Amino acid sequence: MPPNDARLEDAGAWLNRAELDLRAADLELGTPEAELWGDVAFHAQQAAEKALKGFLALHDEPFRKTHSIEEIGGACIAIDPGLGDLVYAAAPLTEFAWKFRYPGDVGDPTREEAERAVSVARELVLAVKERLAVAGRGS
Repeated sequence: MPPNDARLEDAGAWLNRAELDLRAADLELGTPEAELWGDVAFHAQQAAEKALKGFLALHDEPFRKTHSIEEIGGACIAIDPGLGDLVYAAAPLTEFAWKFRYPGDVGDPTREEAERAVSVARELVLAVKERLAVAGRGS
C-alpha cells in the first residue's frame, strides 16, 4: 500500500532534521577545534537515528523514544532488508548519543572517528531519502 501524503510529509520532516544534523556535523568538522569531534559524532548519530525514524514513519510503523540505532534499524530491516548493511554499519553510532555529551573519564573521539561516523550516517540518510523519493512518486 503506498504511503499517504501525511506519512510522506512526516517522513520528510524526519529526513529534514537528519540533514540538519549532517550540516551541523559538517560545520563543526570545518573547525580546527578537537573539542568539537564529540559533537560531530553526536550529530552523526542523530542524523542516522532520525533517518531511520523517518523510514518507519513512512511505513506507518510505530517506534518508541530511543537512541538505539540497532533497535530502530531492526524495525526498518524488517520492512526493507536492503537497509541491512547500512543499519549494521550505523549501529555503533548509538553510543555517540551519550558517550561524549557529558563530562567524565571518556575522552573525545579522534577527527578520523568523527569523520567516519558522519560518512556512515550520510550513507544511511541518502538511502532513506532515495526510498522516500520512490514512495513519493508511487502515490
